[in-house]
Amino acid sequence: MAHLKDIMIPENATRRTGVVTSVSRDKSCKIEINYLVKHDKYGKYVRRRTVLHVHDGGNEAGLGDTIEAAECRPISKTKSWVLTQIVKKASEG
Repeated sequence: MAHLKDIMIPENATRRTGVVTSVSRDKSCKIEINYLVKHDKYGKYVRRRTVLHVHDGGNEAGLGDTIEAAECRPISKTKSWVLTQIVKKASEG
């Protein structure tokens, strides 16, 4: 798909950092962003997560890697994020 080489990422694009949880598809990966939210009524902190489908054109990301993704135009039905850099590789051991 030649049109995917022209993906433009603006300087002010939203960027998120997360851990790769799936690399089973070609040129795609799934990242998970975990965070805590304080419950309104009880004050207890509750774990939440966001799952993003990220375009990885070179299949560079591996399972367990921490990557940075930037928001871009929709690439498919679920993909609107593109891999910008690998922050930390997963330990191989």
